[in-house]
Amino acid sequence: MLMKKERLDKFLANMGLGSRRQVKALVRDCRVKVNGIVILESDFKIVPEKDRVEVNGQLVEYKKFYYIMLNKPAGYLSATRDNYASTVMDLLPEEWRKRDIAPVGRLDKDTEGLLLLTDDGQLAHYLLAPRSRVAKTYFLQVEGEVTVNDLKALEAGVVLDDGYCTLPAEVRLLAAGKRSELELTIYEGKFHQVKRMLKAIGKKVIYLKRISMGALELDPGLAPGESRELSEEEIHRLKNS
Repeated sequence: MLMKKERLDKFLANMGLGSRRQVKALVRDCRVKVNGIVILESDFKIVPEKDRVEVNGQLVEYKKFYYIMLNKPAGYLSATRDNYASTVMDLLPEEWRKRDIAPVGRLDKDTEGLLLLTDDGQLAHYLLAPRSRVAKTYFLQVEGEVTVNDLKALEAGVVLDDGYCTLPAEVRLLAAGKRSELELTIYEGKFHQVKRMLKAIGKKVIYLKRISMGALELDPGLAPGESRELSEEEIHRLKNS
């Protein structure tokens, strides 16, 4: 199979070594080698999967895409940038922020839990496409008692405030009482959907946390605000959700 060539400066920028301007300076300063040879032209063409690239004597590990799991805390927007509020990107190490990664879907500012970030546009499109019906599971606390009829309504699908009827959901009552606890799995991603579904049955969500997306489960070892790269096995499972 013919491997695609790429400009050296673009490759270095994509690997998080700096902006295109910064990596051009690295090349000019004789700090970049390709297969052991110092390269002086930033438009030099390489095959990322094949060629050995070093900067300051350190091997640049090639990764076509980055896949990041974040345990999102409340108070952050699921966006790449915002002029007024903190975003989930502010929680990531600088080397990842230099990549063109973005959240796959959104969690509300006050919602916590699993958020996937990647620069793999094809996977992001698949996970978000309505026809894919990728499962998303949430833990939620609800103000007031949730009845058997409420559970049946959620399982059958409810009509939201804009007239949209949701797909049937899977729901499990974890704790009953004045503050009920539920585990809810949905197969679509409408705006504020979980909160609107509970509102449709006369209940108010007071805490919401996503615990899984497709075959990807939130790592219990990640504290709020912490992140890590997905393992190869997790990536494989996610792509085959």
